Amino acid sequence: MPEEESAQFSIESVQVLSEDESVDEELVPSLSDEQLLELYEQMKRSRRLDERAVSLQRRGELGTYAPAIGQEAAQVGSAFAMAEDDWIVPSFREQPALLTRGTPPHKILQYAMGMEEGAEIPSGKGALPPAIPVGSQPLHAVGVGWGEALQDRSNVAVTYFGDGATSEGDVYEALNLAGVYDAQTVFVCQNNRYAISTRLEKQTDAETLAQKAIAAGIEGIQVDGNDVLAVYRVVQDAIESARNGDPVMVEALTYRRSMHTTSDDPSVYRESEEEAEWEARDPIVRFQVYLENRGILDEETKATIENRVESEIGEAIDRAKAGREEIDQADMFEHVYDEMPPELERQFEAFGGEADE
Repeated sequence: MPEEESAQFSIESVQVLSEDESVDEELVPSLSDEQLLELYEQMKRSRRLDERAVSLQRRGELGTYAPAIGQEAAQVGSAFAMAEDDWIVPSFREQPALLTRGTPPHKILQYAMGMEEGAEIPSGKGALPPAIPVGSQPLHAVGVGWGEALQDRSNVAVTYFGDGATSEGDVYEALNLAGVYDAQTVFVCQNNRYAISTRLEKQTDAETLAQKAIAAGIEGIQVDGNDVLAVYRVVQDAIESARNGDPVMVEALTYRRSMHTTSDDPSVYRESEEEAEWEARDPIVRFQVYLENRGILDEETKATIENRVESEIGEAIDRAKAGREEIDQADMFEHVYDEMPPELERQFEAFGGEADE
């Protein structure tokens, strides 16, 4: 039997706004000035929430926190492309996407304070709570997307994960299941170059992460994850494809400009020159320049947005703290066992709780 080529593929890469301020006008999505300003404000809001949250953690007022600084365009642009009834299936760094989908900022802070109230799904919203185990949530998203298809509904599940998660078997299983069952699912891989401290080059020898979708029989596409307009365009197309039973994996090329979590020190494994290079590619600055060049954003509008964001985040912090004060923290002992064992009773009393008579 002669040798034949059994398969071939290519991965498309999309960019609308380049780092040198040039614009591919043919790819600019059809969005109103109001929608463009909303995209900008959502990115500013999530950036400020992360900055304030890190400060709160450093003062001992918040638990471990995973900032998304530098990844705002990848998340806001993709979440903005979703329809009202679509599902978001996040991991632990999706503050920008959750905010864009309507989660109040005080809920995100409450979650980081260890309050179960912070994981509540907003009323009427299709959302799952953040998943902490790396790579587990794409399987949940496939279940949601497949379930929607079985019920002849058009809703799509959009799930988020990082480059490190693509090294987990769960992610490939999810891609494979989506392909086999035509699950209405979009996979958004935020390739921020690091799985905690492990560089991408040490995780895979593949030229792209998007090509990993090919083995599952679904489309893979790459996008500049620091270009909010490109992300919006690509994910919007991916969602429409998924509605028709054709799941898609989107690899968003971005960079985690801050730490993996507040328990991490990126200076141990990253060079300052690399960080400076990516600072120059900041997604908010790039989009701001675009809006200014188009006459959509002026100094007065920018100041108004910044003041509104600052006020909103300040109020969210106050509300989260107030909610924490209203909780009897000793309640955490009450819901582990039907009958509290002696060791837990001793801990409960040491904590200040009063044993039942």
